[in-house]
Amino acid sequence: MGDISIRYEPFKEIIVMNYVKFPSVEDLVRFANISAGGKTVGVYWANGVVFIYYPLSGTNTVAKSIMEEGKVYWTFVGFALMPEYKSIVETREKIIAPVIDMSGSPVFQRVAEWLKQQGGEAGGCL
Repeated sequence: MGDISIRYEPFKEIIVMNYVKFPSVEDLVRFANISAGGKTVGVYWANGVVFIYYPLSGTNTVAKSIMEEGKVYWTFVGFALMPEYKSIVETREKIIAPVIDMSGSPVFQRVAEWLKQQGGEAGGCL
């Protein structure tokens, strides 16, 4: 193998177009399950926040924005506070969602901190 160059180049900016703070982790899991058509959906956890996100669909414009400007667009982020990590969340309706610990990701850590700062504000409609 010849010389291989590897470097880490995180996004420069994540643009959240809409977000909702759910009153509980269970409410977030219900929403994720319904939006996925009743399929099992995992949620992400970092720094006391559990969340899901929906990226803007891949188009040439989106790819260009990521490659040239380091910007990524998330059309929606749903989140709830969950101070302690749990590997599974189960609702009273027996919807079970795995919780993926992303606390090792600097990007997800920053997203979680930003979401915490949004506090009770709602960028969406819940």
